[in-house]
Amino acid sequence: MVIHVSSQLTMATERLQMSRLANGEAENSHHKQSDQTPHQSINGRRFGNLGSEGASARPCPDENGGEVSDGIRKKAKQQKEMTFQDMYNNQGLFDEDEDDDGDWEPPQVQRTSQMALQRKAKRQKEMTFQDMYNNQGLFDEDDDDDGDWEPAQEHVETVKWFCTNCTMVNLDDVTGCDICGEHKESGILRHGYFASPFSNDLGPIEAEHEIKGGHRDLGSQIQTPSCSTAVGFDERMLLHSEVEMKSHPHPERPDRLRAIAASLATAGIFPGRCYPISAREITKEELQMVHSLEHIETVELTSHILSSYFTPDTYANEHSARAARLAAGLCADLATEIFSGRAKNGFALVRPPGHHAGVRQAMGFCLHNNAAVAALAAQVAGAKKVLIVDWDVHHGNGTQEIFDQNKSVLYISLHRHEGGKFYPGTGAALEVGTMGAEGYCVNIPWSCGGVGDNDYIFAFQHIVLPIASEFAPDFTIISAGFDAARGDPLGCCDVTPAGYAQMTHMLYALSTGKLLVILEGGYNLRSISSSATAVIKVLLGESPGCNLDNVLPSKAGVQTALEVLKIQMNFWPTLGSRFSDLQAQWGMYCLKNKSEDLSLSIPLNA
Repeated sequence: MVIHVSSQLTMATERLQMSRLANGEAENSHHKQSDQTPHQSINGRRFGNLGSEGASARPCPDENGGEVSDGIRKKAKQQKEMTFQDMYNNQGLFDEDEDDDGDWEPPQVQRTSQMALQRKAKRQKEMTFQDMYNNQGLFDEDDDDDGDWEPAQEHVETVKWFCTNCTMVNLDDVTGCDICGEHKESGILRHGYFASPFSNDLGPIEAEHEIKGGHRDLGSQIQTPSCSTAVGFDERMLLHSEVEMKSHPHPERPDRLRAIAASLATAGIFPGRCYPISAREITKEELQMVHSLEHIETVELTSHILSSYFTPDTYANEHSARAARLAAGLCADLATEIFSGRAKNGFALVRPPGHHAGVRQAMGFCLHNNAAVAALAAQVAGAKKVLIVDWDVHHGNGTQEIFDQNKSVLYISLHRHEGGKFYPGTGAALEVGTMGAEGYCVNIPWSCGGVGDNDYIFAFQHIVLPIASEFAPDFTIISAGFDAARGDPLGCCDVTPAGYAQMTHMLYALSTGKLLVILEGGYNLRSISSSATAVIKVLLGESPGCNLDNVLPSKAGVQTALEVLKIQMNFWPTLGSRFSDLQAQWGMYCLKNKSEDLSLSIPLNA
């Protein structure tokens, strides 16, 4: 099916294609582990049918002037149509020629092929979600004893189902996900994380009445919106989805919002204790405060195309541009509502996410940078200084780029980095801002996975809060990705809902409570819905219920803190004493962690 685009849009597309391809932009795809394949696209990747109108297909000559055979052309077409999920699963990458050429294989070869398929199906069942994304072990060569012989068997198609909670593939003979344990017919999309993960019964209905009843009196005390928490949500953002049916569901999917919304409804929080704000689409003029006109037009082009891709893992359909405008518009209006005092604080339940979207590019599932739009909207409303704390497990490279030279916006990010090997590869501690804004970018890069509550809270106590307090913001934004949560298939860290609640509580005192939380990543539905609910309860005034008396960080966590303090104390003098105190206590931390290696990766005599 050829989708026609107006001549004006076609000219714009051709101009954008030439510009993007000339720049030769590349991405470090450790985030989703996708090898790049040739695509007809903007930014060198497949972007629907954005060619000239009326173009007809003709045989492609080879480099000797002849025509390419049908078989070669068919393989090229298969390779062109691949996306990151195909590459994750290694399906179709090196398929044999599918043409009916009359080739004949002896029965023994056919039996060997069937045996190999059976072993591959068994291994696929035993894989972890992370193994699948890393393409490890899915199609290993047969290592069994080749001397075994099995009689020829009829081919039996393997029936599979994908887990609603974590998207992991499972064989049909199991009712619980092999990875997260979620029931095949889980009620998480109806009742949120209150639904039992182990059955499809109606147990959560009783919990729903109990929770709503417990909050009835408190909710009735809310008289005006200014006393309450505002929530930004619009169902049209659910229309943003990947059109093409792939071998594996895309992790950034509409069910993420559905699970959070179901949890809030079940808990009687929204609708109930929070109030909604009206949704509107962000204007081009507002977006141009953050993004280039070229980027804005590129995103808008997708509304004329059934299915398109900015990068192999960043998709769009005909509804994506509007969803992105709605998400940015809600974030801008929430910032204005909160700073003006018409709302106490707010939570933006939005998608697509935004913190990877830079001035000129969409990437990492992100189209427009919602946090950046909100920060500038707050400044238009009167805020002089804005703090953005980004606890998504991936570094917000787009947000950092946008404010890299801006002293009025302090950006602090806590993320997995691992020496640049974790997506997107940016966010080293030495990245501190440029052009007179040094120190207004603070990166806290974890050196490994598995980071949990104690390391995050320790970093808040020793780095985030001291710098933020000295900065003294008028408005605070949290880029709240929940992919560092326990159970997330991409983040592989260990932050709990209580940990997220505590971090929210620690930031709440800043900016006289003018706080906006914006949803970023997070791909385990049970993890993101329970974590988002815990955060909103803190916004509503509930205690996080976390004891800070015995926060014992890991050795790696202390090392990271010392590295960041040593760099940032050059810009924030009050950190000097903290660095000295922590340096002196290093032996105690190592002793409590029973560490055998007491060496630091950074010198301590500075």
